Amino acid sequence: MTQNFLKSPITIRELLRSAELLVSRIDARFLLQSVLNVEAAFLIAHADLLLGTEQIRRFQQLLARRIEGEPVAYLTGEKGFYDLVFEVTPDVLVPRPETELLVEIALSKIPLGQQCNILDLGTGSGAIAVTIAKHRPDAQVTAVDISSAALVVARKNAEKYAIKNIAFVEADWFSGFSSEKFAVIVANPPYITLGDPHLEEDGLRFEPFIALTAQENGLECICKIIIQAPDYLENAGWLMLEHGYDQASVCQELLDRTDFLSIFTQSDLAGIDRVTGGQYRPLKGAK
Repeated sequence: MTQNFLKSPITIRELLRSAELLVSRIDARFLLQSVLNVEAAFLIAHADLLLGTEQIRRFQQLLARRIEGEPVAYLTGEKGFYDLVFEVTPDVLVPRPETELLVEIALSKIPLGQQCNILDLGTGSGAIAVTIAKHRPDAQVTAVDISSAALVVARKNAEKYAIKNIAFVEADWFSGFSSEKFAVIVANPPYITLGDPHLEEDGLRFEPFIALTAQENGLECICKIIIQAPDYLENAGWLMLEHGYDQASVCQELLDRTDFLSIFTQSDLAGIDRVTGGQYRPLKGAK
């Protein structure tokens, strides 16, 4: 139950103090910023500002939903990722800080000024694809998703930043391609095991399960991507995937069996194995 903040006039400071008894301080501030359409500095500079009844009512509605576990990003409609802010809806996963590692590694493989083709599989909100396209304007990025609703969100995010070097394809992984070749393929596929108890925790139960879970102990999509990737990679092209905390060794083994070299795993800031990848080479003796 949320407190009834409508009983009397209330200031920004008082409203936040009451809300912080129910949710985290940062969540309360993000929700109020969204209601007032202001930056964080405004809340500090105008802490004694009295809020109107409609503003309080809207805040209280969002607060009640947050208490039920709905992600702040769905309530505010946006989420910061890397150096951009992306529109987010329940049709896409909420972009996460650990996924920024995948972007950093991809950018390290794409020199500035290089003209090449990049593929982002399972683009969702477009956070990975749009960020790479913005930072590597000479590259052509293709963003793929099986969800048409997700692609609507991704296109909006590309338009928001006037990104021109990006295209969107509705497809199931590589099914939308025939002879295309890419210098870098990145993917943040579903990798949580069906029935994992974490799926019932705070925000996850509100996010699209199709983007979270996979068969075969969470490895179904990872296996498909690694096995099929050589058909769509240039010689010496790179494949890199985000995965679960205990899936790095399986990813490495699959890459090794699929003729990848320079195989690596990199941990995120929490020290958890998060991204594994490798560089594709033709079979020995092939020309």
